[in-house]
Amino acid sequence: MPDRNKIPRRIITGKQNGKSVIVEDADTSNVVEHFPGLFISDLWTTDTMPVVLSDTHQMPNYPMPQLPHMGSLFRHVIIPPDKELGLTAAPGQPHPLMHETATLDYIIILSGEIYLIMEEGETLLRAGDLVVQRGTNHAWSNRSEQPCIQIAIVLDAALPLT
Repeated sequence: MPDRNKIPRRIITGKQNGKSVIVEDADTSNVVEHFPGLFISDLWTTDTMPVVLSDTHQMPNYPMPQLPHMGSLFRHVIIPPDKELGLTAAPGQPHPLMHETATLDYIIILSGEIYLIMEEGETLLRAGDLVVQRGTNHAWSNRSEQPCIQIAIVLDAALPLT
């Protein structure tokens, strides 16, 4: 079981007897440490658009999103410094975690800092910064001394960006 400080609390609302209520208030159970210090918590997922609010789906936790067609994913990620993961990118070579998904990702940096690396260029993100990641090849590189915490809202995309 991961360190309690790495597990987000999840509150789920619903209705009972026609009134709004808190259905669940508990630590997230779907937390996986994919690499030492890299914690991914898949908090909620859907498999339709528009969303059917009465549906709930527990989804296996993967390092890269594995969305159902027309689905969405709400994800909490703690990314440790690259050096703690043993990650280095040789000059002129892509970052070892470079990846591309067929998704539209809304990323919110909650704390720390991290570089968003593209095939051409990169930018430093800090707490409060927002990213709209549109199915492009990218990587995250934490060159600081502290973990970076981010939230990702991941949506299935119909076609790749051209």
